[in-house]
Amino acid sequence: TSSLTEKEVGHLFKIIKKLTDRGCGVVYISHKMEEIKEICDDITILRDGAWVATKSLEGITTDEIISMMVGRSLTQRFPEKTNSPKGIILEVEGLTAKNSPSISNVTFDLREGEILGIAGLVGSRRTDIVETIFGIREKSAGKVKINGKEIENKSSLEAIQNGFALVTEERRATGIFPQLNIEFNSLISNMSHYEGKNKLLNGNKMYGDTKWVIDSMRVKTPNQKTPIGNLSGGNQQKVIIGRWLLTSPDILMLDEPTRGIDVGAKYEIYQLMLDLANKGKGIIMISSEMPELLGVTDRILVMSNGRVAGIVDTKDATQEKILKLASLYL
Repeated sequence: TSSLTEKEVGHLFKIIKKLTDRGCGVVYISHKMEEIKEICDDITILRDGAWVATKSLEGITTDEIISMMVGRSLTQRFPEKTNSPKGIILEVEGLTAKNSPSISNVTFDLREGEILGIAGLVGSRRTDIVETIFGIREKSAGKVKINGKEIENKSSLEAIQNGFALVTEERRATGIFPQLNIEFNSLISNMSHYEGKNKLLNGNKMYGDTKWVIDSMRVKTPNQKTPIGNLSGGNQQKVIIGRWLLTSPDILMLDEPTRGIDVGAKYEIYQLMLDLANKGKGIIMISSEMPELLGVTDRILVMSNGRVAGIVDTKDATQEKILKLASLYL
């Protein structure tokens, strides 16, 4: 259901119900607790490739399920908010992408130390915003300013040089080099940093920075030479985020950063985002999970059919309010 709207999810669940009523057995794999509780009868929990427990869902709490999944007590799904947004770091005015259909006249700002969420239904063109800012998509109109200075990101390289980083939505397709090792995947966006006077790469620097990614991101791996494709989705995502942090970005853009990873790894990524916000970084997070947006962000920008339907303070937001805005221009 990770790419489905709520209406489509409801339709899928009706189909599953019809199948079970006919006597068909269904195995449903998901990290989404709400879905598991809604449609399943029993639950089997795995951790690190090993069976943990099989239980009836009747009488078991979400906290108990999460505790078995992560191997420890997790008293809350989201870390306590400790960041304090300050002055405006990024201004986007009238941003319009060249190729249609895409975004049109998108205007918003991002503050230093803020986590700005981007919500919207599938097809609302949320991803197009960060891809246009990052220079992957060509813009036809609009301005992008960093600390009041207008910039032009005509390519992803220019965007990196201007202090942007982008964790893409499709981790396996556009985020990692699955057959190559953790060292390569950690350093690929920052290779010029390791060149010596004779253009040879500095092995000690490369080893040290890869070790920093593994240690600071808490990546579970035998060693630096392990192919990243052998890691779990959550550990792959941590390597990608660590890769971008090595470029010292001012603005980190994350597109569905917790898709397909377990609740323990999700919590660690939420905490990492808050830690970065506390250091003054500006963070933009696109997510299809409403509880995630409401639990982590400071403000939420809602997209509808390529246009900004509204921007709301998270403390005043509800799922109903966001969904109403998301349907505004359909």
